[in-house]
Formats: sequence, structure tokens, C-alpha cells
Amino acid sequence: MAPSSSPPGVSACQDGEIATTSPSALTPARELWLRIETLHAVTYFDPSVTAASEALGLRGFWRGYFGFRAAPLGPVAGGVVAATFFNFEPSFVARRVPEIWALASPADLLAARSRSAADVLRRLAPGIEAVADAVLPALTGAAARGIVAGRPLFAANRDVAAAGDPVAALWQACTDLREHRGDGHVAALTAAGIDGCEAHVLIALESGRPPEDLQRTRGWSPEQWADATDRLAARGLVATDGTLSPAGRTLRTDVEATTDRLAAEPFATAADTAADGELATLVATLDPAARAVSAAGVIRYPNPIGLPPLAEGG
Repeated sequence: MAPSSSPPGVSACQDGEIATTSPSALTPARELWLRIETLHAVTYFDPSVTAASEALGLRGFWRGYFGFRAAPLGPVAGGVVAATFFNFEPSFVARRVPEIWALASPADLLAARSRSAADVLRRLAPGIEAVADAVLPALTGAAARGIVAGRPLFAANRDVAAAGDPVAALWQACTDLREHRGDGHVAALTAAGIDGCEAHVLIALESGRPPEDLQRTRGWSPEQWADATDRLAARGLVATDGTLSPAGRTLRTDVEATTDRLAAEPFATAADTAADGELATLVATLDPAARAVSAAGVIRYPNPIGLPPLAEGG
């Protein structure tokens, strides 16, 4: 929903996740995430998707972002969106939600996001129809096996009516599973006692990236960021020199391992090797289309999603 050259217009929110693992150490679940997140993320970076939301009256990137991503939940209050999206400063959300529902209905937003996402994927990844035909049974089967308890964004997306267009259906299936992963990531962070701002502080320290991009695209003020850093330091997660402490690194590793484990559950069978085999097949089939999208210059790197270019990430 924003061109790759426009820093303010980026967010997709694996809610504090970042792919810092070396390619040789990527788990099957994370390999799949790299592909489905790449296909899903066109809705946050391609200008034509912003145009689709603006055509419905949602002026500006963030109204379109919250409208498109929250539409499966229905016309909910800002507090619900802030809670489920997890990592946005609540007043940042409240400036757009629930105002957006007076401008465009969730049903119209769902139709527009599906149509625009399919158009972008067809433009960036020729042959995407064949990919959709090959992977849709496995992706939709995995989503059907997913547990919705405690996963509001996954549950809401899984209930979206199936699209007749196979490419739109592929985008929705990728979205279902990325929101399943995102909900699990939020659960892992919450269980670790980490809030939305703290999650991003940890990411910035781990990656060595300046914090300004994450602050700006999630609505946190420098003062809120500093307070979050102080809270983490009081827990021993940030060292006295301001770097990530060993305990902080352990927490990050544990959260990511839990996220991967939860994300793989819809693919689990009686044998773990069978689940890994299903994931590997999906990764191989999705890979050419995802790499074409990654190389197209639409998604900007680095980005607040924590999504690396596929040439580097796997």
C-alpha cells in the first residue's frame, strides 16, 4: 500500500518479528513464512493497493492499512485493532479507527484488497496461476487444521468467503497463515511479558538498526521508546551500555522458537518428518513466485516487517 521509496508507508506487522537467523539455520516454518509473507506483503508496498483503498474514500496510507487489515474483524473499535495488531501505539490507531468504517464498509474493503492483491501478484509474478493451483489445497488444508482459539486475526481471515479467482484465493490463504503465525507471535511475546513497544526495542537492539523507522511506522514517541528501554533494562534484558544483554538474546531466541513451533502446528501429522516434508514441498513450489515479487523492487528492504529479500533470506 505504499511505494518502496516511501519510508512512512510501511507496516505489515509480524508484530515484533524479524528474521535474524542465518539461512542455513532456518526452520521449515520460517522458510515457509519468508515465501507467504513476501506474497502477502504486496498489499503494504504497491501503490496500486493504496489507490484501491483511496478509491473507497480512505485517504492516506494508514487509513487504508488499518481498513484493509482489520476488515475481516468487522467494524470494530480502535481498542480492538490496537489489541490484535499488538505493536502499534494505541492513539496512533485511534486516529484512524473507527473513523474508517464511516468511510468504507468492511465488505467493500475485503473485496478491494482481494482484487488489488491478485492484480499485483499477476503483474509481478507471471505464472502465479499455476502456483495457486498447485499449493491451494495444501495451504487451505493447513488453515482448516489451524486452532483459532486465541488467534483473532487468523480466525477472522479464515472466515473470509473463498474467492473465485485462484490468485486472490492464494493471497488469502497466505494471509490466513501469516496471521496465524502473527497471532502466535503475539502470544509468545505476551507470555514473555513483552509489550508492543518493548518488542521493537529488542528488535532494534538485536539487528543494530536505528530505531527511528520502527518508532515512526508504529506511532511510538521517543519518550515511550526510552521508557520501554528502561523497563527492559530493569529486567536485565538490556545491558548497562545500551546493548542487548545475553538474557535479552535468550528471550528473543525463545520467542522466535515458540513462534516457529506454533506456526508449524497446522502442518503437523503423526510424524514430524511428514510435516517437514509438506512444508518443504510448499516452500519449493512457492519459491519462484515469491522470489519474483522480492526482486521486483516493490517491497523495500529493510522494512519494519523484518522481511529480508529472498536472495538473502533463504
